[in-house]
Amino acid sequence: MTADSLTADALLDQALIEEATKKSGLIWVRGEGVPTPQGQGRARGQGEPSRALWHVWHEGAACVVGDGPGEQPLPGLADGGSAVVTVRSKDKGGRLVSWAASVVELAPDSPEWEAAVAELKGKRLNAPDGEAMPARWARECRVLRLRPTGTTLPLPDDDLAEPPVPTPATTRQPIPAGVPRLLFGRRKRK
Repeated sequence: MTADSLTADALLDQALIEEATKKSGLIWVRGEGVPTPQGQGRARGQGEPSRALWHVWHEGAACVVGDGPGEQPLPGLADGGSAVVTVRSKDKGGRLVSWAASVVELAPDSPEWEAAVAELKGKRLNAPDGEAMPARWARECRVLRLRPTGTTLPLPDDDLAEPPVPTPATTRQPIPAGVPRLLFGRRKRK
């Protein structure tokens, strides 16, 4: 391979990452943790399952907000760490591209944070506090930039299916006895 074909491939990968991530409403993110001192492997965040996160694409990176009350959890994502981002096709829902990312936590009220929050605020659905949301995010949440490292990862051969993450919002109770009658009605006798 020549240097020109390598740069062409890198540019095509970069364009694929950007366009796919911009168009997708959700990305699947798995935190790879933070390197330990003296390169002795990985520490915090290793082994976390992939999570579906809403995001915005802003200035060459996927920006996410979370880890606060009423916001999405961001387990395994730490400042200075790395992550694997998988983007699905908006049309078919299948995996389109996976890419490596470096994780950068934005300092509240910095110019970068303000620009990212302005974009995130427009995409946040059903916010309980409306215009006060950025102030709450500055106090209680983390805003992260997932910046592509330029590396696309090979798509796996298997389905990567995992059980759902435990949540207190799950309700597994038998349906009330009257529901089938309400749904299907009484049969008329002839």
